[in-house]
Formats: sequence, structure tokens, C-alpha cells
Amino acid sequence: MCGRYYFSDKTEHEIEDELHLSRGVLAVRAGDITPGMTTRGIVRSKGTFGDIALSDLFWGIVSGDRKLIINARAESVTKKPTFAESIMSRRCILPAAGFYEWDAGKTKFIFKRTDEKPIYLAGFYNLSENRDSFVILTTAANASMKPVHDRMPVMIDGGNVRDYLKDSSAAMEMIRGIMPELDRSSDYEQLSLF
Repeated sequence: MCGRYYFSDKTEHEIEDELHLSRGVLAVRAGDITPGMTTRGIVRSKGTFGDIALSDLFWGIVSGDRKLIINARAESVTKKPTFAESIMSRRCILPAAGFYEWDAGKTKFIFKRTDEKPIYLAGFYNLSENRDSFVILTTAANASMKPVHDRMPVMIDGGNVRDYLKDSSAAMEMIRGIMPELDRSSDYEQLSLF
């Protein structure tokens, strides 16, 4: 599962360079990004100037029973009526420096790339509550994630961001691929008194 990620000023410049964007155009607020917040996402451009665009997206799609859905399983996303059309036509990328996950003992772990380059979280968006809203795709945990959680976010390589956004069949291959090994750290270890 992915329920919180973070962004840094350093990450912004790296993303702008890697994706060949103008300086300052990304304009993501540095800090933690949590469900229920609006943040900048990278989407397919509908205009004639460039192939990608930036859009303000709200994290979470409100379900029919009024619950906020923040993640969707990559393995079954095309089979879910709520998600099938969106994953095929409205994919987005959520740029990040890293993300957080908590283990069963409530210890918070920070995950980032081993080379400390930006992470591109795969998602899709739809209109929900009169605003463009996104969910992040998750997949089975790899070896770096398994000690903490059985799920992890789907990450797209920076060189594949444009293909993920533009090409549905390439995107479906990417979300089912093997996720990169990540660096895992924790500021503290939760101790139990019992």
C-alpha cells in the first residue's frame, strides 16, 4: 500500500532535468503528501504544445459508499468497473523523492531509490467530487519491501514516463513489471513494553 510520500526541492530540479521541463514549472510543495491533499501530477497533454502536462490532482477517489480510495491493485485494475476506463485513458505520474510505510509494529520506514534519484509513482485519475482525483497503483512487494509490507507502489522508470502516459499497452506491461529494489531506513524503532 502507499499512503504517504514526500517531495523535496532537490527532487523538483532533478525531475525537470530528467523530463526536459522548464525550471520552476513543476511547482510541487516540498514535504509530505497525504491522501486528501491536492498535489501536482504529470499527465498526458491534450494540447499541441508538448506531450506531457502538469495538473493539480486530489489524492483519493470517493467511492459509492463515500470511502476515499487511495490505491488500486495493478493486478486487477483493468477488471474493476470503477477503474477500468480511467487506467486505459487517464494515467498519471506522481513524482516523489520517496515514500513511507509502517510495519505491523507501527515502525515508520522511509523508502527511496538506492541512487537517490526521483521516484515516479504510477497512477490514474478521474473526476470525483467535481475535481480530478487520483489513486496510486500498487503491486506485490519485492525483497526490499517485504519485511515491512506485502504491497508497494508501482514505480515507472524516468525514461518510460512518456510511454506510460501515452501508450496503454506499454503502460499495462510496465505496471506488471518487477519493481526496483529500494533503500529502506527508519529514524527509530518502535519498542513494546509488553
